[in-house]
Amino acid sequence: MPFKDRIEAGRRLAKALGRYKDDKPIVMALPRGGVPVAAEVAAALKAPLDLILVRKIGVPFQTELAMGAVVDGPAPITIRNDDVIASCGVRDKEFEEVRRREIAEIERRRQRYLAGRPHPDVKGRTVIVVDDGIATGATTRAALQAIRESKAGKIVLAVPVAPDDTLEKLRGECDDIVCLESHTFFGAIGAYYADFSQVSDDEVIALLDRTAAPTRPQ
Repeated sequence: MPFKDRIEAGRRLAKALGRYKDDKPIVMALPRGGVPVAAEVAAALKAPLDLILVRKIGVPFQTELAMGAVVDGPAPITIRNDDVIASCGVRDKEFEEVRRREIAEIERRRQRYLAGRPHPDVKGRTVIVVDDGIATGATTRAALQAIRESKAGKIVLAVPVAPDDTLEKLRGECDDIVCLESHTFFGAIGAYYADFSQVSDDEVIALLDRTAAPTRPQ
């Protein structure tokens, strides 16, 4: 398998991102799985680590299949995968019900992870968006669009592994993509890790505290 675990993947990704160190970037992780990867990137680049809270909107009877995504913000950005919605026969009411549940989970995570800590101002800054991998790209696309609306100077998408076709679709949403492994026939992200254990809330908080403790209320 290409990666032992998320920590190793993060260290390898950090090396590939070395050219951005002088930009003094902000590293933004998609929780939960992207946080251990992003923490290694942030440490290597001496950059602050923050979260972008985005949730997949899963098909009701096949929750791992993304029919869209929603990202945190004053007016949450929603991405619809219309092809998936149509092929699965999902009605608008069903889509909205799942969307509302995911917005509630975003709020829970904001309170649990950030504890009132404000997001850094990304206006004019280089922002490196990190996850542990990409499958359909719905959550990633929503995250990139939200950061673009925040007027970031440059947006870099950085992931250990992703499908070729998804990366191609995302190129118009960011200024650069750094991906260590891309594949035509993809499958599941976890298949590329020897250890793809679930990341807990406590692990996310500990990693944030390690990189952003000065602004986190005690």
